[in-house]
Amino acid sequence: MTIQTPPSLPRAIWNDLSSIGKLPLLLLVLIFATSIGVVLTTYQTRGQITQRDNLLESREKLDSQWRNLILEENALAEHTRVQRIAIKDLDMKRPDSDKEVIVNLK
Repeated sequence: MTIQTPPSLPRAIWNDLSSIGKLPLLLLVLIFATSIGVVLTTYQTRGQITQRDNLLESREKLDSQWRNLILEENALAEHTRVQRIAIKDLDMKRPDSDKEVIVNLK
């Protein structure tokens, strides 16, 4: 008399998949691979969108600073201001016409 052991369920599943279930197994693996690819692509896209938004915000700040610097430069380079500082702080004055020297370059 021989004692029969019941078949193992994992072994039975493996036997079915290796013999007649190759195509469904392949399709299952492809579905998992595709879903992982979708998740990774979505993650990278969100990261790049966040980086782009940060760069746009930084560009707006720099643009604002640039406009302020241009305004400050124009205010500091104003002719009347330069002339007033030259006369007041540096004791400069406009030369008389008879003291002007014209240099000709050839």
